[in-house]
Amino acid sequence: MQFGNTARGTDYLQRLTAFMDEHVYPAEATYYAQLKRGELPWNVPPVMEELKAKARAAGLWNLFLPEEEWGAGLSNAEYAPLAEVMGRSLIAPEIFNCNAPDTGNMEVLVKYGTPEQQERWLKPLLQGRIRSAFCMTEPGVASSDATNMQATAVEDGNEVVLNGRKWWSTGIGHPDCQVLVFMGLSLPDAPKHARHSMVLVPIDAPGVKIERMLTVFGKLDEPYGHGEVSFTNVRMPKENVILGLGRGFEIAQGRLGPGRIHHCMRAIGASERALELLVQRAMSRTAFGKPLALLGGNGDVIANARMAIEQARLLTLKAAWMMDTVGAKGAMSEISMIKVVAPNVAQQVVDAAMQIHGGGGLSEDFILAELYGYARALRLADGPDEVHRMLIAKLEVKRQMKRLEAQTAAAADHAA
Repeated sequence: MQFGNTARGTDYLQRLTAFMDEHVYPAEATYYAQLKRGELPWNVPPVMEELKAKARAAGLWNLFLPEEEWGAGLSNAEYAPLAEVMGRSLIAPEIFNCNAPDTGNMEVLVKYGTPEQQERWLKPLLQGRIRSAFCMTEPGVASSDATNMQATAVEDGNEVVLNGRKWWSTGIGHPDCQVLVFMGLSLPDAPKHARHSMVLVPIDAPGVKIERMLTVFGKLDEPYGHGEVSFTNVRMPKENVILGLGRGFEIAQGRLGPGRIHHCMRAIGASERALELLVQRAMSRTAFGKPLALLGGNGDVIANARMAIEQARLLTLKAAWMMDTVGAKGAMSEISMIKVVAPNVAQQVVDAAMQIHGGGGLSEDFILAELYGYARALRLADGPDEVHRMLIAKLEVKRQMKRLEAQTAAAADHAA
């Protein structure tokens, strides 16, 4: 594994870091002040559009896409440090048009979309003119096993009819959300990973209804939000099916690998910012005649946070490098490892920072409460910890058994 960044990656990292210092961090207070609550909770703060225009003019746009035709042309290993920097601010990903779930949906359309689908939906998403949502998780089944999915996408002549209920459809509350990626059961008699389809659905299509917006720790997470959505006899032309009926899991695997690396590097960025705030508070506040950093076990807290972040970063960079060199299939275990490690590290570091801040750490005076909610939710998003641990164990047992079989075979040959 090469630990050094490329010249191209270093250039983007330096420019992105400078942009964050000059424009993003100073705008955070303005953004949240402009984010109206109460009667109008779902609005786009004007400062966001200003920052997006500046980012695009600076060439810091669609950085996540490795295809130069559509994006910056960076590898996973080159993009990973950029995702970390963006993860330091909850408003940063959208500024650079690198916000989930739009990134994953754009990747799907780049890899699998028809020219017509790309013209209608991909190009406006790449321009940042519209946003999207991904409708997969369902309230009635254990969605950690996606084969449990009950929503349907049934072929009917030249159309596909969608029925079912989804929830935790992130981004569906955004005023600019115009297209949904719906995943449903199409071919119930096919092999279990060839039964489901993904369909592009305009948010205003007849039969689509946002039943409610869900809260995370009591907050709506506006202007993006997480919605519970019903689909009742929603009729879409077959041209809206992505790749073909029964290809949903194939698409999902192509979508989730890079996305999990993005999530994990952003979580590491959030951890870094939390640790900075922790140390600043621990050195500036005095109790019992000493700075907080010198009281009790706080020195250990700081040291443990630094070690955990470094380990998480190295593991995530390894996964990104493997994605680039051996592909998603070869990096399956590492991708699952980081999906467990990085959000847990972020949650632990943010929690420690909140504790050092006392009551203030729970308030909106600091970013920590928002970061905690983000880190805790990430332990469920894109597969809960338990599912990833199960896969890691399965792959490890398989690897060890293969090693033992080779040793046994070699010993038998030697004895003969």
